[in-house]
Amino acid sequence: MKALHINGNDLTLEDVRSIADHRPVLLDPDAREKVRGARQAVENLVASNQTSYAITTGVGKLSDVRIAREQILELQLNLMRSHAVGVGEPLTVAETRAMMLLRANSLAKGFSGVRDVIIDTLCEMLNRSVTPVIPSQGSVGASGDLAPLAHLALVLVGEGQCFGENGEFISGAYALKKAQISPLRLEAKEAISLMNGTQAMLSVGTLALLEAEIFVDSADVISALTLDALRGTDVAFDERIHRARPHAGQLKTAANLRKMLEGSEIRKSHAECNRVQDAYSLRCIPQVHGAVRDTLSHCRGVFETEANSAVDNPLVFVRNGEESDILSGGNFHGEPVAFALDFLGIALSALAGISERRIERLVNPSLNEGLPPFLAVEAGLNSGFMMAQVTAAALASENKVLAHPASVDSITTSGNKEDYVSMGMTGALKLRRIVANTRNVLSIEAMASAQALDFLAPMKTSRLGQLAYKEIRASSARLEKDRVISEDFARIAAVITSGKLSALLR
Repeated sequence: MKALHINGNDLTLEDVRSIADHRPVLLDPDAREKVRGARQAVENLVASNQTSYAITTGVGKLSDVRIAREQILELQLNLMRSHAVGVGEPLTVAETRAMMLLRANSLAKGFSGVRDVIIDTLCEMLNRSVTPVIPSQGSVGASGDLAPLAHLALVLVGEGQCFGENGEFISGAYALKKAQISPLRLEAKEAISLMNGTQAMLSVGTLALLEAEIFVDSADVISALTLDALRGTDVAFDERIHRARPHAGQLKTAANLRKMLEGSEIRKSHAECNRVQDAYSLRCIPQVHGAVRDTLSHCRGVFETEANSAVDNPLVFVRNGEESDILSGGNFHGEPVAFALDFLGIALSALAGISERRIERLVNPSLNEGLPPFLAVEAGLNSGFMMAQVTAAALASENKVLAHPASVDSITTSGNKEDYVSMGMTGALKLRRIVANTRNVLSIEAMASAQALDFLAPMKTSRLGQLAYKEIRASSARLEKDRVISEDFARIAAVITSGKLSALLR
């Protein structure tokens, strides 16, 4: 693959995914010059023995403690070691690689005052598959994701741990040596610049968002199958209705449903029936899925802005090529990302929730007129999808608990110096679980809708609906009699994640 050149200004979420998938990355030459200019400002400050936070002082509550010039290098190691206090399961390799890229890109903006060799080393670690082990817990989301980023920074100096070829843990020193990367000796300000930032929560959130964007398209496809199987009406998707309330996401989902249902034999078979309108979980698909779409769009904007931001402290601003200001602020605070992570969790919970209600309509003999109870062949002898709906209900209800926003909480840290924090990493870790639950609920609906369509044969759904049906059936055979179907759900979930269903809307 062609290498990605980072400059701190135009990284896309798709770029992040490509690096997570092992695309090579390099520092852009123009950005290198800006990085060097800011570095010179830091070296000038140290040479003149001026006082500046985290350069010639301690950090947090200890910011009033002056650090002697001959102790500055020792301070770098002490900061990394003292802040590497994470616990819990490590981030995945993909999340960690995304985190490394996001940190490198932020430093490449040229406001952090690090040497360009810091960014080069992060890039080489990515290019040679040196992946630090980053415990997922221990961040309150300000001053950024300190503990996760400290574990990352340790590897640059030949400490910490990395993933081996088979997923085992190996020492950072051995991982660097094996990859032929020289460990660094950090200089003034470089430890705090590596640790101060929102990249842990942002990496988890970015990969979750990219998957969620596949989900919402897939949900449009799957819900169209469900509606057709339940012999619902497409009148509710008439463009005139949605032009009267022109939310972008709602318009998009309504158009998708019209596209998915066009030419359905099933729809034609009951075009003159007496049913006036369907239940909300069918009739209001554009309004609910559309609101999810709009939420994802908002969160994408937040994440892309954050991915191209300088988020450490202090920041270095060079004026006229010579003069500079080194200013302390709070760009490390994770609140913008934390809000977006919570909003994403709420939106995906709604996507799973309405999907579960459609599953209920497919299986409930009081609601699925013309279909057998629980979509079972010889219902009674076989239970069919009775318990599949229970699983979907369990996941949807778990999402309701997980969707409680983390960002409404705060807890005081660092001797009351850091007295209001974002809890963004907590929001990111909850979002991971919501993503997994939503994927599984949609897979259950997909399998149930395919089963329901089988009972309507020889009538066929639309051309696109038949293509979606075939993708589902390629991973899951019709349920002729009771069998263990949990593995079917896993295979269909993989189809959803692959984008094979969402691709039908292109």
